[in-house]
Amino acid sequence: MKLQSYVRDRWFEASEGFVDLTSAIDGRTIAQASSRGLDFAAAVDYARTVGGPALRKMTFHERAAMLKALGTYLNDRKAPLYELSNETGATKRDNFVDVDGGIGTLFSYASKGRRELPNSNAIVEGEIEMFGKGGTFGGRHVLTPLQGVAVHINAYNFPVWGMLEKLAPTLLAGVPAIVKPATVTSYLTHAAFVAMIESGLLPEGAVQLIVGSVGDLLDHLGGQDVLSFTGSLETSLTLRNHPVVARKAVRFIAERDSLNSAVLGSDAVPGTPEFDLFVDEVVREMSVKAGQKCTAIRRAIVPRAHYFAAAEAISKKLAGLTIGDPRLPSVKMGALAGLGQRADVRANVAKLREEAALLFGDPDHVTLEGADDATGAFMSPVLLGCERPLEAVAVHEIEAFGPVSTLMAYDSTGDAIEIVKRGEGSLVASVYTYDPEIARDLIFGIASYHGRVIAIDRDDAKESTGHGSPMPPLVHGGPGRAGASEELGGMRGVFHYMQRTALQGSPARLASLTGTWTPGAGELAKPKHPFRYAFGELEIGDTLHTAARTITLEDIEHFAHFTGDTFYAHMDEEAAKANPFFPGRVAHGYLLLAFAAGLFVDPAPGPVLANYGLDDLRFTKPVSPGDAIAVRLTVKNKSLRDASYGEVRWSVQLTNQNGETVATYDLLTMNATSDTSGASKAVEPALVAP
Repeated sequence: MKLQSYVRDRWFEASEGFVDLTSAIDGRTIAQASSRGLDFAAAVDYARTVGGPALRKMTFHERAAMLKALGTYLNDRKAPLYELSNETGATKRDNFVDVDGGIGTLFSYASKGRRELPNSNAIVEGEIEMFGKGGTFGGRHVLTPLQGVAVHINAYNFPVWGMLEKLAPTLLAGVPAIVKPATVTSYLTHAAFVAMIESGLLPEGAVQLIVGSVGDLLDHLGGQDVLSFTGSLETSLTLRNHPVVARKAVRFIAERDSLNSAVLGSDAVPGTPEFDLFVDEVVREMSVKAGQKCTAIRRAIVPRAHYFAAAEAISKKLAGLTIGDPRLPSVKMGALAGLGQRADVRANVAKLREEAALLFGDPDHVTLEGADDATGAFMSPVLLGCERPLEAVAVHEIEAFGPVSTLMAYDSTGDAIEIVKRGEGSLVASVYTYDPEIARDLIFGIASYHGRVIAIDRDDAKESTGHGSPMPPLVHGGPGRAGASEELGGMRGVFHYMQRTALQGSPARLASLTGTWTPGAGELAKPKHPFRYAFGELEIGDTLHTAARTITLEDIEHFAHFTGDTFYAHMDEEAAKANPFFPGRVAHGYLLLAFAAGLFVDPAPGPVLANYGLDDLRFTKPVSPGDAIAVRLTVKNKSLRDASYGEVRWSVQLTNQNGETVATYDLLTMNATSDTSGASKAVEPALVAP
């Protein structure tokens, strides 16, 4: 089968230049790939002029819904992907990481997009900052989608997850992508991509696929584009130093070689749960995907007193692994992605053995079940040992990207920290200890060198994702040589594909641009109470000013006894006066909130469905008996949840009889909308021109 690229919403088959893609199990040809003859300039232009505008017309919530639907579609069709994934050397367990993990990433970003991002096409950051005493000029930050294309150059080890973990934040941000998988396993990426296109869920130009060489693709990139790469340090440097990438300041993201560490605390002696957890995790990370994971444990660091016990325990478990045809239920570790990859791993093991002893395994021979290592890319797990790692160099620089790990001995916690740091920055490290002091010293000693540090012990082991799972939506990037990937925790992966801009102007102008009201932006008076208007009828700035209510001493005492809150500041005049914050007895803050609600709530049934909570509550000035409070209630912003209701954020300000602010907060309500057709387009500002 000749794999086709997908460019400008059409399938393209090259006529020459094909390379064979072979099975990792037996070496037979699975497919052929070539990109010869592709018009890469046209692909970039199509993404910018067709895919970008189509995505930017959608809100974050619409894009999130698209990701969820795409995840559901792929989830219903993953069985063929499992079968084809076996040809890459992956076992059933490996498929859960790659195929299910990739689909899970779509669901994760879909959920976070709905919960954490507005139903708009730009993000407003923080509150307005005023630049003058008059309050007429200020600024605030917005994040808007880049108007270019994201080029994703992916690694061979996770053909599905590697594609989807980049696509999820890219598409959620509103940026089209050109996917370039590693050629050796591109047949599996291609199969998943075909299903994505067949779903019909993606806008025209949103995604394109290149199988084979990138040709002159990079020559056509510019300052609005993003180049995202996963792979070796050497290739990363070549891409970063490409003359067009450098000259036009193309945004470059790289996840590169990473000598990740696992550290066993000095308290975790043999027989403790932490020792056993450490051993199990080292073995698991050596065998899952045959060690072909960017987060795999390459350096297992243990107290010198337990070095030989750890070596024996790890070797014993490695000896129990069944290696061979990944389609067999008994097999626990499959093959490397190809014979070329195996040759690279063997060469790197040879370099490492100049500084480290061979503790387990034979890099050149392996006993297999249902397979032949003459034709398949199989390799024995290899455990190396370095008893003096602070005197070594290669073990901190060379990554054998396969079932290989090096056991290292340390004498003190400080030495362990220094050994970890010799890796010059990694994606992830894990610490195994039950001692809080040791945990604190290790974790904060190495934190700045890692994107993620996991503290694993007997209490969290059952729910922990382990050392190297790529699935949790936490930090997956790292500093130094490791670089940073898309899945940077929360929405930060999305922000890679957005521009942060400071908008400056009057409060009214900023409110109209961002769809978020701020004091000084002006207020809108309506003939009815704001709670009488449906979601789609409310406007940013709609305001209600209430009558005042005088707070009496009887109110304070009744509230104190009714709730049980008899704190002295409310009940003891002399003690309250001795407090530097109070002039005497003062009203409870929660009494003020309750009375404020009584002043602004319209009690009759209507569009307001529920009180969802409040944010940013501050009590700014004490309220004494005899003071009178009034409320200003203003529609701050809105976010449609579905066709039947949306969230309204109200700015609430409580003032006393002198006009002084005594409390502020944001009130959240869920409001029904009577406009179920196209309401999402009418209720929030479109901050970005398509």
